[in-house]
Amino acid sequence: MAYELYYWPEIQGRGEFVRLVLEDAGAKYTDVARQPGKGLGTGAMMTLLDGSRVRQPSFAPPFLRSGKLMIGQTANILQWLGPRHGLAPAGEAGRLWTHQLQLTIADFVAEAHDTHHPIASHLYYEDQIPEAKRRAREFTKLRMPKYLSYFEGVLVNSGGRYLTGRRLTYADLSLFQIVEGLRYAFPKAWARLNVKIPRVGEVHDAVAGRPRLKAYLASERRIAFNEQGIFRHYPDLDG
Repeated sequence: MAYELYYWPEIQGRGEFVRLVLEDAGAKYTDVARQPGKGLGTGAMMTLLDGSRVRQPSFAPPFLRSGKLMIGQTANILQWLGPRHGLAPAGEAGRLWTHQLQLTIADFVAEAHDTHHPIASHLYYEDQIPEAKRRAREFTKLRMPKYLSYFEGVLVNSGGRYLTGRRLTYADLSLFQIVEGLRYAFPKAWARLNVKIPRVGEVHDAVAGRPRLKAYLASERRIAFNEQGIFRHYPDLDG
């Protein structure tokens, strides 16, 4: 059965964490809002977000449909997909640990987003530049190193190459995406930190070299980073 992924068609965003799992697994899926048809896919997505029409609507995309099952929230989707595609530990403790790591990644993603929208998401970046500069300065000097050092420590103590040990999980795919996003949005800050987190860099490179993901990253299915998504490159914020 093919999955249906619902997410915005122009950005990687939080939907990309789901795409990476589906692509690595070689799963059949339709990226609904990116299908041709003058916004029909986006319209279908908005209908499924309408609480007056849907009994259990998601608050926001991404969400995934599998048959009659509809799953929202990125970490929740990945927790469900992981065991079904060999991208999660077999035991309960391992699955919970992987989910915990994914939730920490979700916190990291939220903080990265708030560097360019520290006051309100509905305002343009240009409406909050002074606040964004201050927020980004704190993020690159304090929060970004703290998160990356945490994941470096997890890798050092994991007993293997990956976050949970010897086998790759969906959390490693998400860590790859974090690295990709930070390198795009904050190249100067990343250059300072990169040498201090070699294990994180090794996971990134290992994920990028996986055959299906290598093909995906080189394809048109991989949306380029841009200044509409979570990771945005504004030179004034990259101190």
